[in-house]
Amino acid sequence: MSMNAGGGGDETLSEINVTPLVDVMLVLLIIFMVTAPLMKQGVEVDLPQTTAEPIERADEDNLVLSLTKDKKIFVSSKGSKAEVTYDELVVKLQNNEKLKKEKEIFLEADRSLDYGFVVDVMAKLKEAGVEQLGMVTESPPPEERK
Repeated sequence: MSMNAGGGGDETLSEINVTPLVDVMLVLLIIFMVTAPLMKQGVEVDLPQTTAEPIERADEDNLVLSLTKDKKIFVSSKGSKAEVTYDELVVKLQNNEKLKKEKEIFLEADRSLDYGFVVDVMAKLKEAGVEQLGMVTESPPPEERK
């Protein structure tokens, strides 16, 4: 609706009202701010810290085996994770299509786990056909680096 004080003609207002657009954008921003922390998927593992330089991974869709402090085993790939028992680990990995093709897996083990348990799981990985094993660690905070 526009008013024409000059009297004559059907002039239309050619300015865009951005208020509804700004309202929608603010609502979307709030929705993303609330849901973003919930999108973090994974298994809570207290990784050991190391000062080694990180290795660049070419593919972020890697197959990851996580060992929690209570000795639970999770296999995750492409954002999905599944809990696997120690006894069925070899069979599940042998039936995994990604592992059949790439023969590579990354291992995240909680730092409080018994060394023997981690080595036993590594032996199971070898038995399942894993040829390349990547050990996932965490870099120490910058203030602790020397």
